[in-house]
Amino acid sequence: MKQLIRKYGVSKNTLLVTAGIVWFVAGINILKIGVTTWRNETEVNTLNICLSLLVFILFFCFIFRKQFRRHTKRIGDKGQNKSCPFSFFDFRGWVVMLFMIGLGFTVRRFNLFPPDFISIFYTGLSSALMLTGLSFIRHSWLNKKNKTI
Repeated sequence: MKQLIRKYGVSKNTLLVTAGIVWFVAGINILKIGVTTWRNETEVNTLNICLSLLVFILFFCFIFRKQFRRHTKRIGDKGQNKSCPFSFFDFRGWVVMLFMIGLGFTVRRFNLFPPDFISIFYTGLSSALMLTGLSFIRHSWLNKKNKTI
């Protein structure tokens, strides 16, 4: 296993950029669903926009920012050796991600929530995911610039 990591391993900076891309792409995919639902089935009004903003604030401030800090610290604490390209998440992070994907699929597949909820929730959630992704990329860029990684 060590030989594989030595051969295919990546730097801490690459892990941060990879995490940023994964979070950002997940956000874009969810945003497509939210915007499509909004465009087809939900009225755009001030209340719905404010509710979507509230979802964004709740997820970014209370969940994703903690995840960002936890993962950047864990990645930063890795030694100088190269790491597995998938280690931008720890085991718990992968489980949470798979659970969220499964839950999202189930909610949409079985129409468990009305379109108004999907459009508002997905738009706010996706914005928080994309900002978290940009935070990883920014952190990587700043650390590379300051040569701290």
